[in-house]
Amino acid sequence: MIHALLHHAVTEDDVTAWAIDAAAGDGDAFGRVFVALHSDVRRYVACLADDAQAADDLVQETFLRAVSNVHLFEGRGSARSWLLTIARRAVVDSLRRAASRPRPADTSDWQTAAERSQPRNLPGFDEGIVLMALIESLPGERREAFFLTQVLDLPYDEAARTSACPVGTVRSRVSRARSMLTAMLDEKAEPAPAC
Repeated sequence: MIHALLHHAVTEDDVTAWAIDAAAGDGDAFGRVFVALHSDVRRYVACLADDAQAADDLVQETFLRAVSNVHLFEGRGSARSWLLTIARRAVVDSLRRAASRPRPADTSDWQTAAERSQPRNLPGFDEGIVLMALIESLPGERREAFFLTQVLDLPYDEAARTSACPVGTVRSRVSRARSMLTAMLDEKAEPAPAC
């Protein structure tokens, strides 16, 4: 059944219905929710987390929290919005825990090795890297609003619920993020001054 999901266009309503089924006790339904939303949760957590290496642990924490509390899901919003809200809380809790204890310095050059192992010359690869770097440079709240609405394509009202703020605030943050990204792209596109 789960293998069939990979070859079938899954709608937001399908995933929400599966979450409702899981809340009612259908043991297989949560597996379908997991398969359908894992990628979105992973990308969202990676966007929010300060530590990209911790993203996998935070995704696992998100799904553990979700499966433990799926019986509370009533379908008032989409399952994706519900799961991304849980993911956001997991990231915030992780950041709070990390801030409360000292961090050891890691002086090994793992980052250079990882960068050298990345594929090159793929169509759009370099542009995608640049775009993600620009998005990551946005201030936290603007980055989150932009990522939810523009990358994950979440409706503004669901992004507002996920972020626990008014819809107008999300719209404002996205607008400001777009303006900042445009300005940053314009700066990168300016020709170097002639000597």
